[in-house]
Amino acid sequence: MSDRPVGGTVEVSDAAVGLTALAGILMFLLGGWWITVGFVAIVNDDFFVVTQEWIFEFSTTSWGWTHLILGVVVLLAGAGVFSGAVWARTVGVILAVISGLVAFAWLPYHPVWGILIVTVSVFTVWALTVHGRDITMGYEDI
Repeated sequence: MSDRPVGGTVEVSDAAVGLTALAGILMFLLGGWWITVGFVAIVNDDFFVVTQEWIFEFSTTSWGWTHLILGVVVLLAGAGVFSGAVWARTVGVILAVISGLVAFAWLPYHPVWGILIVTVSVFTVWALTVHGRDITMGYEDI
């Protein structure tokens, strides 16, 4: 049984659509931030300084390539969210989780960016899982 009215229209919350659109925009931002950080780490190894011993220790250049590739993929997935495709939301959630984990591992190199990206990643996962399908439902005839 469906909870949709028979022969009527389905009204979707404008707030839900807005939150899903915001998740897509945040994915664009995440991708752009990752690309920027990756490019800086590749070009200038000395820009990021590690102050403590951490479990995750990689060269700055390898972090740069990781961030650059992840940024491009997150940016493209953010564009896919606006299509409303299930695969785009699924990829978006997976990439946002990976982005949050990578940002957590990046904390010793740049704590402010790491915390910002973890926060945006968590919100993106929430918005895509709770309100993801609302962006395409709109007001449609059944």
